[in-house]
Amino acid sequence: MDMGSEVLANLVSLQNRTTAFRNCSDGGVSFQKFYIPIIYSLLFLVCFPGNIIVIFVYIFKMRPWKSSTIIMLNLAITDLLYVSCLPFLIHYSINGDHWVFGDFMCTFIRFTFYFNTYSSILFLTCFSLFRFFVVVYPISCFSIQKRRWAIMASATVWVISLLMVSPMIHYITVKESQNRSICLDLTSSEELDSIRLFNWLLTIFAFFLPLMLVTLCYAVIIYKLARGPHTNTSFKKKARSLAIVLLAVFYVCFLPFHIFRGVRIELKIHPVSCKVEEQIRDVFTVTKSLASLNTFGNLILYVVLGDNFQHAILSICKRNIKMTKK
Repeated sequence: MDMGSEVLANLVSLQNRTTAFRNCSDGGVSFQKFYIPIIYSLLFLVCFPGNIIVIFVYIFKMRPWKSSTIIMLNLAITDLLYVSCLPFLIHYSINGDHWVFGDFMCTFIRFTFYFNTYSSILFLTCFSLFRFFVVVYPISCFSIQKRRWAIMASATVWVISLLMVSPMIHYITVKESQNRSICLDLTSSEELDSIRLFNWLLTIFAFFLPLMLVTLCYAVIIYKLARGPHTNTSFKKKARSLAIVLLAVFYVCFLPFHIFRGVRIELKIHPVSCKVEEQIRDVFTVTKSLASLNTFGNLILYVVLGDNFQHAILSICKRNIKMTKK
């Protein structure tokens, strides 16, 4: 066999493997149809009212605002925007991945997920940097605690997050397949080369760099708090709890999602057996729900953040109890 025939044979073989890969049956649909509605319903029932309460408390009960309050308020607003979209995803899954809400809502819902993911990462990174300077350099960096810095940081995060995920609009479309309207996500787009490049850029610059920065910040903070006397004061205990919760959000919610999103896209370019592809698809479904659970992790973060928030919640509860008794 000459060189040209061998190359042609390899191309045909690769095309057949790719076709076989793309024609894998949707064996994971039954898993997704069962798993996604349960997780997203629980998330909606907890985080929708939870974020409304958080926003109410921050606006009306936490005056004067501190820099951390401003950042956390913006984070709660982005979380509320995302959890408001969950009923559409629940319906989509129960309906057998058949989208009935039109092209615009498909783009909006998918876009909102990615915007929430990366705005959350950046808001938590900003918050971590503020905490780092407050704990490690409390005197020399006192000016950074002023509200104008938090306002500027929050406005910057909104703009950068929108710019980073704006290419998603190109990849999110509704596709007709087997009498179903499928709302395509980034990993289900057919523009393999471009989504691979976009995924790597997004993963490296919008996740791994913030992850390294946040990890370094809290490693230094924990080391600083462990030194010297009075290591068990309430302030240091709260700071350590805050570090644990925030690092858990990054490593439990965001890290698995980014790893398996990359794996899922790579397997579309380098096909494997249908069984392996189905297993990766199911794992990616779980990790995507973990990414959504960052909204729940943020609720825990608000409670751990400070006594003022806890006191505000208790005052609201006491007032409601008194009104109920009347």
